[in-house]
Amino acid sequence: METEAKSGKSSNKLLTIMFVIMTVILLIGTTAVIIILKSSKEGSAGAPSIDEVIESSVDIPEMTTNLASDEYIRISFKIQTDSKKAKEELTKRDFQAKNIIIEELSEMKSQDLKGKKGKEQLTSQLKDQLNEIMQDGKVLDVYITSYIIQ
Repeated sequence: METEAKSGKSSNKLLTIMFVIMTVILLIGTTAVIIILKSSKEGSAGAPSIDEVIESSVDIPEMTTNLASDEYIRISFKIQTDSKKAKEELTKRDFQAKNIIIEELSEMKSQDLKGKKGKEQLTSQLKDQLNEIMQDGKVLDVYITSYIIQ
């Protein structure tokens, strides 16, 4: 009888250990699945598709204006917003956007716009100033789509 009692205690201990191990494995697996699902959702939300970019972008048609250096520039833009609602607002505010663009360009010389750095500076300034007038969203990026200085 002693042997049966000892083997009964041993099997209870074994069952308890197996139960604990299975519970730990289940918790680790559940945690891994949750982490993977969260990271995949964040990754997909961070980079909009090209269709989403186009749906939330406004085209500023080619415009011609004088620069501070007595030359003139012909330039057009595509402005990316963060939502369709922001796109609608910017479309309504296109006269304000054009005014901001003309004012910025009129203070610049052709030297200021040369090279990648000059264009990045212009688009950054435009983005900041356009965001100041926006109420229903924000401007994410400003792209130069054509550019000629004469």
